[in-house]
Amino acid sequence: MIKQKAHAGTLESSDIYVEIAPAEAGSGIALNLTSVVMQQFGPEIEAVIRETLAGLGVEDAVLTVSDRGAVDCTIRSRVETAVCRGKGEA
Repeated sequence: MIKQKAHAGTLESSDIYVEIAPAEAGSGIALNLTSVVMQQFGPEIEAVIRETLAGLGVEDAVLTVSDRGAVDCTIRSRVETAVCRGKGEA
């Protein structure tokens, strides 16, 4: 469960900025994604984000994500870090 607003990453080239905030139980994942490669890779980026959240047990959260061309491993690590910070674990 996300307890507080948190973020990870930067707006530098080849990175991704992930901001996560609590959401009401049962509301699901609200994802606002922007990317410099949205036309080419938007669905894949969203899938990586949602799979990472599911793997971490996050069912309800509000995410604002700004991608600057990050690769999958960077996306996963930024989402994981934001989630840990949002849970108060980091």
